[in-house]
Amino acid sequence: MAAMSTEPDQYDTPWKEAVERYFPEFMAFYFPAAHTQIDWTRGYTFLEQELQAIVRDAELGKRYVDKLVQVHRLSGQEDWIYIHLEVQGSAQAEFAKRMFVYNYRLFDRYDRPVASMAVLADDSTDWKPQHWGYDVLDCHMEIRFPVAKLTDYADQEQSLAENPNPFALVTLAHLQTKATRKDPQARFDAKWTLVKLLFNRGWTKQRIIDLLFVIDWMMALPDPLKKQLWQNIQQLEQEKNMAYVSSFEQIGMEIGMERGMEKGMEKGMEKGRQEGLQTGEALSLQRLLARRFGPLSPEIVTTIDAAPISDIEVWFDKAIDAPSVSDVFSV
Repeated sequence: MAAMSTEPDQYDTPWKEAVERYFPEFMAFYFPAAHTQIDWTRGYTFLEQELQAIVRDAELGKRYVDKLVQVHRLSGQEDWIYIHLEVQGSAQAEFAKRMFVYNYRLFDRYDRPVASMAVLADDSTDWKPQHWGYDVLDCHMEIRFPVAKLTDYADQEQSLAENPNPFALVTLAHLQTKATRKDPQARFDAKWTLVKLLFNRGWTKQRIIDLLFVIDWMMALPDPLKKQLWQNIQQLEQEKNMAYVSSFEQIGMEIGMERGMEKGMEKGMEKGRQEGLQTGEALSLQRLLARRFGPLSPEIVTTIDAAPISDIEVWFDKAIDAPSVSDVFSV
């Protein structure tokens, strides 16, 4: 029997990819009440840098995803609002407090309603925080937020397999990844079943490839079983007159190359991360300044683009309540 890799199972990247690619379906599956109140025809926007500006100094714990999304409500109240989303991978005593802190920080900085919600992807069956607050001198402060607990789906495998929402299969893959952590053959069987379900959905080629990517990354297999799985997929394609496996194999090879190059490219990757962070921070500052003071001059844009992150962070904090754009850059 093939041995399972000693590396920990990968959850963060699959969750991130799935949430970003299929956010309306994510909301419909885990938070249906909220989904029905959002005007999806007006689109939605992920705000990575805005969230990082809020949480950079917080204790994060083990989590898979944290997202800030701008959406519009069907009610017409407010032009747009924020959804703060957490996918939490482990039980954590301070989690509910963190949700409270992030919520008020976001509201304080952007003066917009913030809806916080969480998917709890931990193994504990009795950890389900949904509120945090305090009472002092007749003053009551509290946040209550909806949660979706993945272990609650553990006895619903058949209904998950039949549910047309892609996050039913993502949930099933997550649960089966945990259940087969020490049994590679059982994981192969579970993964192969999920792949066949994908092909029977009647979905577009792109959606099938996207979810193959999520399942493949999440449910890692030893090389011999991985090769067997691809052979099975190729045979299934022939039976169904499809042609997706070449794309799936390319995804697998790219992932393998990225993992194999990680250690040898640490310095280069660190430089790339810093450059990417600087670019994101610069764009966030420019967006905030334009929102408060109108179009920016080319000189200001050039100054921000060339500045180190430390300067940009100082300007960002000053831009929140500065009376003019010149005051942001004053010493």
